[in-house]
Amino acid sequence: MKKIGVLTSGGDAPGMNAAVRAVVRKAIYHELEVYGVYNGYEGLMEGNIKKMELGSVGDIIQRGGTILYSARSEEFKTDAGQQKAIEQMRKIGIEGLIVIGGDGSFRGAEKLTQKGFPCIGVPGTIDNDIPGTDYTIGFDTALNTIVNAVDKIRDTATSHERTYVIEVMGRDAGDLALWAGLANGAETVIIPEQEESFESVVGKLKRGQERGKKHSIIILAEGVGSGVEYGKRIEEETNMDTRVTVLGHIQRGGSPSGYDRVLASRLGAKAVDLLLDGIGGRMVGIENNIVVDHDISDVLAKKHAVNMNMYKLANQLSI
Repeated sequence: MKKIGVLTSGGDAPGMNAAVRAVVRKAIYHELEVYGVYNGYEGLMEGNIKKMELGSVGDIIQRGGTILYSARSEEFKTDAGQQKAIEQMRKIGIEGLIVIGGDGSFRGAEKLTQKGFPCIGVPGTIDNDIPGTDYTIGFDTALNTIVNAVDKIRDTATSHERTYVIEVMGRDAGDLALWAGLANGAETVIIPEQEESFESVVGKLKRGQERGKKHSIIILAEGVGSGVEYGKRIEEETNMDTRVTVLGHIQRGGSPSGYDRVLASRLGAKAVDLLLDGIGGRMVGIENNIVVDHDISDVLAKKHAVNMNMYKLANQLSI
């Protein structure tokens, strides 16, 4: 293999640039030519591909977002769209592709591999919802963004004796909410993976009020529902002064944490090693601090599971 490509796809995540940097520099170290694909699979079909040099990725390890940009593409989901992308890569002589993104991005990598074009997936998403890896690139940074925000909100909640519902991202996964809830000492954490009755949440708030507690923090994963609606229900049921904060896309931005920079570097480098060995159709990940790789089809066939022991602990510590 002499030429490889790299693209970022789906939602941006802090650390994607660090992963791109690792891919480019690792490839050049092994005397490969490496090409950056701009605007994800959409750019791949359009031939928006440029050769990258060492200087192309200088001073990007600390930057959030992705210098390769990202876009979603309905056309690429079709057989014709995938063939169009392969033809663009063959024009340049690209023989393998590294895809940095989430499960939707990996489905594209799986399709290309099945068509004889080897791809490696690198998990980059703040949701931490990819099986086969303990952490995804961007999760740690997003978590710390939430923790810092909730710390500030708690100051106001304490000062005004209010209940706050804080809606966090994560799509259909509750990892961000659960980890943030445990880290912030939230009184209640509500996640998609575990049903929590509205009555039990209200009961906990009332018991706290009876023992003199004057404020509460409830962290709600977006996959459960609207934080605004949940806050209204709480205020109507309890007459407690309730406010809602939807943190939104602030969670996806910002300079990546040290952990995310190191994780991205390790996974990006491993992806290049696999292509050098002539291996495609794999996803790289981290398990027990060891870099691993799994069949990408096996990963996509599994469902992400939240750590229920952590959920139980969060409940035990929030009595």
